[in-house]
Amino acid sequence: MFPFAGSSYQGPSPRYAELRTCPQSVVKVPTAGGVDAWLVTEYADVRAAFADPRISRAAACGEGAPRVGGSMHTTPEMIISMDVVEHTRLRKLVAGSFTVRKIESMRPRVQEIVDELLDDMAAKGPSADLVQALALPLPLTVIGDLLGVPRQDLQSFERWARAFATVDDRAGGAASLEGLAKLSEYIVGLIADKRANPTDDMLSELIAARDNDDRLSEQELVTFGFTLIGAGFDTTANQLGNSVLALVEDHRDQWELLADKPELIPGAVEELLRHVNLFATDTTGFPRVAIEDLELGGAKIEAGDAVVIALASANRDANVFEDPDRLDVTRTDNPHISFGHGLHYCLGKTLGRIEMQVALEALIRRFPSLRLAVPASELPWHEGEINHTLTSLPVTWDA
Repeated sequence: MFPFAGSSYQGPSPRYAELRTCPQSVVKVPTAGGVDAWLVTEYADVRAAFADPRISRAAACGEGAPRVGGSMHTTPEMIISMDVVEHTRLRKLVAGSFTVRKIESMRPRVQEIVDELLDDMAAKGPSADLVQALALPLPLTVIGDLLGVPRQDLQSFERWARAFATVDDRAGGAASLEGLAKLSEYIVGLIADKRANPTDDMLSELIAARDNDDRLSEQELVTFGFTLIGAGFDTTANQLGNSVLALVEDHRDQWELLADKPELIPGAVEELLRHVNLFATDTTGFPRVAIEDLELGGAKIEAGDAVVIALASANRDANVFEDPDRLDVTRTDNPHISFGHGLHYCLGKTLGRIEMQVALEALIRRFPSLRLAVPASELPWHEGEINHTLTSLPVTWDA
């Protein structure tokens, strides 16, 4: 039954390794949603599925679409729910704000935020909750700066976004829908404020695109606003927290290697993105539906069939990665697919990389003796979310 048991931040369910040995690499599995779905597990097939316009996100959000379970609620107006024409239209509106050059220019500000957070952590030490001290406030502050969200509102926004990310189907999606409603209500108010008092930020640019050029509907504007904020902090916060946990607890030799050779950190971030499993279902969390008959990985997929793409499995494919279950911060040949591929390739990939690089470098440099303050078995995790999300990460260090 999909989602499979056994997934953790340490890696995907062992079931994926078994499936990658099957003669047919795309297999049909029963799901918690009550329908069968085609599961894509091998790297080459995952890339092909992401790039194939016949495997549709929009169709998965339509009326009567098959529900596979283990996925968060999305609406047709969200960019992550759109196919090529509408997705391209919305993506173009913000692409200029996410160029490598523009995002790279934010690195000094990211460094400033990290230094302030770690100064505060050191002053209160020698122990801290790394989630609250660094992993969460860093991306929240950065995306707040980028989009013009007042800092005093960020904690409320984080709480609503956390609810929106809930995937517990047993509750009928009530928590997710409530979070979505709160996010929408907040963005409506923020848009009204920025219409009256525009500032130099991305949300003000989107409002201008709506009001002056009519390139956005009002609902698209509201939805795009909270989608960008939610996507801009939640994945980075979880990836950073889980990566530090992996280094200090499971792979201490790699932490110490980075302390000795900080020049390895950019490559280490890529390896952490590949190795540390972010998604609780080992997939993107966003199922797709075939809109035409097609063949993939030896499977004959029919129009209307559900398709689930397993990112974490692709990142452990031995056909692409040597010794794929080993975390190796010196790995150089690393074409991981953690940011997706094709149409929905992550818009914020450069920003996420910068935040990870700056945070890890400063953390390792300033707290080389950092370690868990409690046994790993006692760490609290959020239940029923799209991501593996630590509630807290108690750490300590030598004063």
